[in-house]
Amino acid sequence: MQKKLTITLDAQVYDGLQKVIGRGHIGQFIENLVRPHVIGESLDAAYHAMSQDESREAEALEWAENTLGEGANETR
Repeated sequence: MQKKLTITLDAQVYDGLQKVIGRGHIGQFIENLVRPHVIGESLDAAYHAMSQDESREAEALEWAENTLGEGANETR
């Protein structure tokens, strides 16, 4: 069952949502952002969902590769 929710946003935020997400898709976008914070998903399911996000995975890989050598030359 779905419920309707009315929220107030800054005009620039709303315009950005319409531009980037598209009219008619904002509710699903917000639900996807909020769901993990309010519904107890299993950790495995959450990690699986994150792994399906190719841009997030690419960013994480790039970050890991760029930080891998940073501590190698430090003295103890």
